[in-house]
Amino acid sequence: MTSTAVEQLLVAEQLIEHLKCPISLEIMSDPVILSSGQTFDRSSIQQWLDLGHRKCPITKLPLLHTYLIPNHAICAIISNFAPPPPKTLPRPPPLQTEAQTLTLTQTLVSALTSDEAPTNYKLNSLSKLIFLSKHDPLFRRNITDATVIPVGFSCLADETLCHKALTLLLNISLEDENKVGLMAEGILDRLIPILSSEVSDCSAVAATLITSLALLELNRATIGAYPHAIESLVSLIRDGVGREKKEAATALYTLCRFPNNRVTAVACGAVPVLLRRLDAGLERCVEVIGLLAERKEAIEEMEKFGGCVEVLAGVLKNRTRSRRGVEFALLALKYLCCNSEESVMEAVRAGVFESCMGLMQHGSVRVRENASYLILVLCPRKQ
Repeated sequence: MTSTAVEQLLVAEQLIEHLKCPISLEIMSDPVILSSGQTFDRSSIQQWLDLGHRKCPITKLPLLHTYLIPNHAICAIISNFAPPPPKTLPRPPPLQTEAQTLTLTQTLVSALTSDEAPTNYKLNSLSKLIFLSKHDPLFRRNITDATVIPVGFSCLADETLCHKALTLLLNISLEDENKVGLMAEGILDRLIPILSSEVSDCSAVAATLITSLALLELNRATIGAYPHAIESLVSLIRDGVGREKKEAATALYTLCRFPNNRVTAVACGAVPVLLRRLDAGLERCVEVIGLLAERKEAIEEMEKFGGCVEVLAGVLKNRTRSRRGVEFALLALKYLCCNSEESVMEAVRAGVFESCMGLMQHGSVRVRENASYLILVLCPRKQ
């Protein structure tokens, strides 16, 4: 595949038809990548998953997991470009051989490592590598043979190239073997400082990259133990703007699936930060709260937070909340009510009993089970 063909692919990617969700057929507002590699609008694919489907709607293959990775490349195109498509567009031919892939990759890498190459040329080279990393399996399979990862790391130090370099590394990380390779190459040394970066949108992509790396179970302990990793995510949830808060909360949730990281998160002051953001409308935070609530020290922090039960009760009352939001709010309330009579009484006053009664017909077994448990605990106090 020639450089001209890659440029054609860049143009093709910007066409409106490529920006439509395969489910809703509408322009995507929050494009995310399913574990099958297909991109959907978050609301559409989440509804599909909430119905219990565990196969990709496009490939029909079983899903390795149901976590949704934001597609920042598509999001940027949607935000900045929406022209009408041409009447006809010949699709560029796919890459034919590993040799062609390697040759083109080496050419692009050489441009990025050249001191003489202008910034715009480097940005264009990064863009081509981003699309190769998304569309060409041979590229992802042979990534370690083309020195792309070290070059991507070096681009992170340049504020102008940082965002595209992060997007490239995010695409690379979608392959499990590459997650291991990125960790072995020392990606955390470059990634964690970017969480505190003031460069536009880089912190959000960095948090998303941490989520992707942490989807591999063996990486969760390593990332959680890295100095300031969890602390930086908590700070980003507290101080971030736009997508930064949401992506940081998603990364923290993924890391806290490893039990020891929950201890670290509580110690970093995550509980009050999450509850404040949840009260302000960031639903992703309740998922982290649900995980942390199994820790005694987290329950103590929740009880210190004025109005914790009311915040969680608000999740149950909000009909727009997702199944996962309701599920984790119930779980946190369950732990709280098991711990103290005061929490039980607060739950009764906050209308948790009535909310749980309304959830007894919910489609989720877990929601019904936890709602039933809370009904049994709260019912005597209703007399």
